[in-house]
Amino acid sequence: MKDARSQRLGKSAERRRRRPRFSALLFLFPVTALLAAAACKGPAPPGGAGVPAAGPASGSAGSIPFPEPDESSWIRPAKDFSSSRYSTLDQIKSDNVANLKLAFTFSTGINKGHEAAPLVVNGTMYIVTPYPNYLYALDLTSPGAPAKWTYKPKTIPSAQGVACCDVVNRGAVYGKGRIYYNTLDDQTVAVDAATGQEVWRTRVGDINHGESITMAPLLVKGKVLVGNSGGEFGVRGWLTALDEDTGKVAWRAWSTGPDKDVLIGSRFKPFYASDRGADLGVSSWPGDMWKIGGGTVWGWISYDPQLNLIYYGTSNPGPWNPDQRPGDNKWTAAIFARDPDDGQAVWAYQWSPHDLFDYDGVNENVLVDLPIGGRTRKTLLRADRDGFLYVLDRETGEIISATPFAYTTTRTGVDLKSGRPIEVAEKTPHVGTTTRGICPAAPGGKDWQPSAFSPRTGLLYIPHNNLCQDEEGVQANYIEGTPYVGANVKMYAGPGGHRGEFTAWDPIAARPVWKIKEKFPAWSGALATAGDVVFYGTMEGWFQAVDARSGKLLWRFKCGSGIIGQPITYRGPDGKQYVAILSGVGGWAGAIVANNLDPRDGTAALGFVNAMGDLPTATTAGGMLYVFALP
Repeated sequence: MKDARSQRLGKSAERRRRRPRFSALLFLFPVTALLAAAACKGPAPPGGAGVPAAGPASGSAGSIPFPEPDESSWIRPAKDFSSSRYSTLDQIKSDNVANLKLAFTFSTGINKGHEAAPLVVNGTMYIVTPYPNYLYALDLTSPGAPAKWTYKPKTIPSAQGVACCDVVNRGAVYGKGRIYYNTLDDQTVAVDAATGQEVWRTRVGDINHGESITMAPLLVKGKVLVGNSGGEFGVRGWLTALDEDTGKVAWRAWSTGPDKDVLIGSRFKPFYASDRGADLGVSSWPGDMWKIGGGTVWGWISYDPQLNLIYYGTSNPGPWNPDQRPGDNKWTAAIFARDPDDGQAVWAYQWSPHDLFDYDGVNENVLVDLPIGGRTRKTLLRADRDGFLYVLDRETGEIISATPFAYTTTRTGVDLKSGRPIEVAEKTPHVGTTTRGICPAAPGGKDWQPSAFSPRTGLLYIPHNNLCQDEEGVQANYIEGTPYVGANVKMYAGPGGHRGEFTAWDPIAARPVWKIKEKFPAWSGALATAGDVVFYGTMEGWFQAVDARSGKLLWRFKCGSGIIGQPITYRGPDGKQYVAILSGVGGWAGAIVANNLDPRDGTAALGFVNAMGDLPTATTAGGMLYVFALP
């Protein structure tokens, strides 16, 4: 995600809004939004995307406990509270998906990283763009027509200067006739879905502290759940609940600090001993470093209505340099289970105590009921940055299994009795030395890009990375609102020379069933359907459909810019099934293109440019919606 020399912001309001100056974080420089010039280059025949690594699924099963029944809608990025990204629509099947044709397109006019999932409600599609975070409403009864309305929030341009990894936005959520979403400059807005009129807006953070917001909110029981970004700027992470009708703050749970701030009370019963004790969010840090310790909440939230628990992860501690912060550094790189009514923590688990490699804990948690050990268990599936696929009991936080899904040299496993990762000591970075062969690299075995689960196959479909890095620790000095990293990093391709993979994983057998190798990181989300088709995009711009059981490439379409968005499917007003994706390369992985970085500077984008020097020859910047259907 996410050292650079900076100057302290002045005390006056005008000076506090100026963007800090950077060196290594070159991709944070502001650029003027250009009109999207991405045009589709036409369909291409299937073939060449990869080779299945194993046979079909073993017959394992699983069920999605909280599916979203209305297939004419897509009201949140993850489809349902279970975060399954699975649709029961089956008009588009593995035996006819090769006939998919382009139905219509829409240009956003913004050439930045498009990571959002479109929403579909009542015959209207809603699209949130990267900064300046416009919201478009498209009439699906007149596909291809101009937008019904456009909402343009009043945002602070200097927010771009504290956006760690491009000015992305991961989407919106619908509820009660409104579209709720976040802006880069720390505002949450509610917009009338019919008219585009602003209902309310609440500023929940401060860019002058280094805070920004890129995550998609979740609406649960009348509360809009929102978290901050900025772990590389020395901010203190939090999750905040806003009243859906007024935007007023209902509660805020900090990720670090005393138990009263973290909302840890008498109900808190973590499964593992190392997560028990009073005020661990203070005592596991040196001095007052917890006040600038990171643990931001910029990823995904899931919800179990039966247990009445939300599940979400916290990001890396700050700074990256582990020598500066001895201790477990709770509650960074962790997962919380909380009561959405009052925010009280019920259990927590720390994926990466004393995180060494920027292994943020914010990835999606897919809620699945699995037959394990002769009984059905309420589980949570988690493909973590550390390269391990975790199966947790979502009632208690117990680890049922933890198995590598990506190449790793930093850990040999997870001790299931203690819950502690088994670290490889010689891979620990230190000040003044360069540690080589750290795998996965800082973006992890998988970064933010969300997986999908199919109850038909029992498989989890994981878009992920194959990256390693060399790292040197350096002293980081905290200055409010400026980068606070403490590491020099250069990333490169992992074993095999490819930089991405798309893996179908059997969570019961704890093994891959098939795997597709990708030239670049597989940085888009995944979509699974009842037609036994799985969709995802590549950073070159191919939107692809593969067979859910074998991984065979069935169809692909070349779009004008690399794909890092989240595909969705819906039943249109005409009764047909459609599939939609936003194309527009960027994000951390695509910063070299979206921000026109010099490939000769391998340390740019916190070392990601070193691994992506050839991306500008494979794609161009853009911002376009593509929607497909059968003839």
